[in-house]
Amino acid sequence: MKKIDILAFGAHPDDVELGCGGTIAKLISEGKTCAIVDLTKGELGTRGTEETRRDEAMDSAKILGVVARENLGMKDGFLENSEEYQMRIVKMVRKYRPEIVLANAIDDRHPDHAKGAKLVSDACFLAGLRKIETVLNGENQEVWRPKHIFHYIQWKNIEPEFCIDISEHLDKKIAACMAFKTQFYDPTSKEPETPITSKDFYESLTYRAQDLGRLSGVTYAEGFTSEKLISLKNFDGIVW
Repeated sequence: MKKIDILAFGAHPDDVELGCGGTIAKLISEGKTCAIVDLTKGELGTRGTEETRRDEAMDSAKILGVVARENLGMKDGFLENSEEYQMRIVKMVRKYRPEIVLANAIDDRHPDHAKGAKLVSDACFLAGLRKIETVLNGENQEVWRPKHIFHYIQWKNIEPEFCIDISEHLDKKIAACMAFKTQFYDPTSKEPETPITSKDFYESLTYRAQDLGRLSGVTYAEGFTSEKLISLKNFDGIVW
């Protein structure tokens, strides 16, 4: 697999779209290469099935234009920071060799989100240790450690440490989210309601991005936290 620029992890299919879909769309429009890795199949979701989530995830990936999307088949609702799960992620990090990793929120309503954030973070560190040997598709993997790990924001209003301007890409973010037809607002659905199936949640995709945009001086934005202090070479690219 050719080296990519950004690897986005989500505990469930649709986490990446909701948390950083606009950022991924923006980066791809600028010529960056991005891939998505879902940790679980979202099999415990109230609506839909494992199969519909899989098909929806691939439809969403096509909308965003990512180069690949994979699913590690971890147990939905029961993520744990185990050696087995860490090594599955290590293999993905070494396979794609990203400069930047995007991962779940560090604290959130769904327990899998914070667990996934820590699991990915620990695995990214382990992926850079030479004495940990991995084999993928019959070939020994080279070590790799991403330069940055950024965590997107999900249900809870975590204060971001920086924002990405997605003003020209909000429509694609929403389209990628709504590719998960079974999961979000559908007034014709006969399935049970959940906190993310309401019209208010659908509208929050816009007004939350708008509010972060207001605070950061753009029209629409997505927020992130960083695991380490970020150093800028200069002030180019800053919205004044």
